[in-house]
Parts: sequence; C-alpha cells; structure tokens
Amino acid sequence: MPVPTELKTALAAARANTDALFGVVRPGSLYERPIAERHRIVFYIGHLEAFDWNLLREPLGLEAFHPLLDKLFAFGIDPPVGQMPQDKPSDWPLIGETRAYNQRVRERIDPELERAPAQLLHVAIEHRLMHAETFAYMLHNLPPGAKTAPPASPGPSGDPPAVRMIEIPAGVATLGRPSGNGFGWDNEFHECAVPTPAFAISKYKVTNGEYLAFVRSGAAPPHFWSLRKGAWHYRGMFGEAPLALAAPVWVTEREAEAYARWAGKSLPTEAQFHRAAFATPEGGERPYPWGDEPPGPGRGNFDFASWDPAPVTATPGGDSAFGLSQLIGNGWEWTSTPFAPFPGFEPFPFYPGYSANFFDGAHYVIKGGSPRTAAALLRRSFRNWFRPDYPYVYAGFRLVEN
Repeated sequence: MPVPTELKTALAAARANTDALFGVVRPGSLYERPIAERHRIVFYIGHLEAFDWNLLREPLGLEAFHPLLDKLFAFGIDPPVGQMPQDKPSDWPLIGETRAYNQRVRERIDPELERAPAQLLHVAIEHRLMHAETFAYMLHNLPPGAKTAPPASPGPSGDPPAVRMIEIPAGVATLGRPSGNGFGWDNEFHECAVPTPAFAISKYKVTNGEYLAFVRSGAAPPHFWSLRKGAWHYRGMFGEAPLALAAPVWVTEREAEAYARWAGKSLPTEAQFHRAAFATPEGGERPYPWGDEPPGPGRGNFDFASWDPAPVTATPGGDSAFGLSQLIGNGWEWTSTPFAPFPGFEPFPFYPGYSANFFDGAHYVIKGGSPRTAAALLRRSFRNWFRPDYPYVYAGFRLVEN
C-alpha cells in the first residue's frame, strides 16, 4: 500500500525544521556540550538521520554503507543529573563527514519511501519533532554568542492573575487510546478508565510572580532565572530579560513538588490532568480541551510559535470546558504520576526500549506541551516524561486540592 502523500510531506517539513534548528549553532560550537548530562551537539546532527536509517533500512531492503556511524549515532543518553559522560570532541567524526553521512542516508531512503511501512514513518517523523524540542533545551544553554539567530526577548507581561481554584466533579478519566485508532507510541496503549474523586485545580499554571514569593522565603531559584543587580531576570534563548511575572515558571518536578507543599496543596496526577483538560460539566469528554477541532493558531503557545513563554492569560481561546487556561502549550505540566505502562502494554517490536527502559520509577509524566512542541504531539493520549530533577525542560505546573 503506497505511503500517503501527507506522511512524505510531514517528513520533509520535520527535516526542514531540524535542519534550521541545527543552523542556529555557530560552527565553532558544534562540539560543545550545553547540557552536561547529554551528548555533544554533533551527536544530534548525526542521530536523526541514523535513527531513520536504522529504523527503515531493513524493511526497505537497503545495505549498510557506514556501520560505524550507524552505531555511533544510534542512541542518546539519559544519566541521572550529575553523572557526566567522559568523551572528548576528538572522539566524534568531523562535521563534514557527519553531514555527508546524513546526505547519503536521505539519498538512499527517499526514493524508497513509497514502500516504507506507514507506522515506521510516523515514528521517524515524531521522533524528529521530539528532538526539535529537546534540542532547543540544549540551545537554551549555549551562550548567546554561540547562536546565529537574531536576539529576541519576551516583553513585559504585567502582574500575575489572582489565584483561582476550579472544582472538578468526581468522574472517570479516560487515559490512553484504543488499538487501531491511529498512530500512537507504545506507552499510549491501551485505553483505560480511571475513577477520579472530586478535586479543585488552579485555573492557571503557577506563575513566575507566585514562585518569586517562594524564592524570597528561602527556596532556590529555577534554572531559567538569574539575579542581576538585585533584580531577577529570565534567561531566554537569545538573551536575558526582566522576569515576566505573569508568565508560567519552568521548574523541575522536585521544585514543583516543594512549592506545592509550601502552598499547602499538591501536584495533579495524570488522571486529574485528564479530567481537568478533557471532561465536560455534562459528564462527557472532548478530544481537545476546547472542543473537537484539532489544535491551530490562537489556541495556545505551541507548534514552535515562540522561543519563550507567554503570560498565562495570553490565549483564552485554549480554555477547557471547566475554564482552565493553557492546558496545552506554554509549558508542559508536571504530574505526580511516575511514568509506567497502562494495562495491556506491549512494546514496539522494532523499538522495544522506547518506553520500557524508562518504567523505572525515576521518571515522571508530564502533559500538555510547550512553545516548542509540534502540533502533531498534542493529541490527548500523548505522554512525555523526564527525571524529576532534570532542570532544562520547558515544564511548569499547577496545583490541586484533594
């Protein structure tokens, strides 16, 4: 069965996205390691093509042409914070060799795309789009002078809105997705119903302004903040700006948990997030927080709309049926739920470790999406996860009262 044209178009668009993103890095910084626990930048330039090649080569009946680079660029790393890799820049191939490898991979794969299994093309596209976001985390930690994009800083955001808790009645949260209902990653299956008692949840994500009171009480500042001449600033992608008090704070799960305790509340569970985002007062559920139509412009700060967070009041068109703001976009949201399989979980036979390697109790589910999350990843069943002390993620949180 021929591959749908929209999949080939989506792959081309995803490639253009990541090619442009790698182009932001100045040539002299390609062997830097902006995040100490991750690989050097050159790895990611080779990884995306190597992943596609390793995924599609055998199904397409293609012979390997550079097994050494196929293996070298195959897998990223996820060590605990503080456990640093020990490689040197000289351990990696020259950037010219890496780019030549990438070009040859595309030249070998592209004429055969009509024969590629559609599921594997979905995997290749979404894997690349995920890296378009996680590589942005790396770029964020490069000094501004190592990047070529023009300076851009978030503007003033005004005062944060008043804290408002919204009551969500008891009901069932539908997690996951049923088999045969379109593409999903292995951890999205199978659909399951979770009874969820009544709770109250904050209308808005916790803002920088609210978190500032916590810092002034003695808590450590988040990774994205810096103190200059007695004033707090946000460290943006291309420079610093005065801290936008009405923007969501981006923190680790541990920091979010500590703030919740300090405020006398809790983090939501994955099921509570789903109830707040998708349930309706009439007792039904919606595919998206705002209704049935897929995400589009004006619904939120996502799909590479911005490098930085917007005020939590900036996109009222994305409110849920219960009136909660920005449950999708403007920053992922930490939950208190460890990343674990749903009942009936089956790993992908062609990628058995994608999820299963992280069912270790050391990673937590985050939901929603950030300014750099592709629209394709905003389906209700999509699950993301990170270590609770990993500080580089564009992730915030909101509070619940049980």
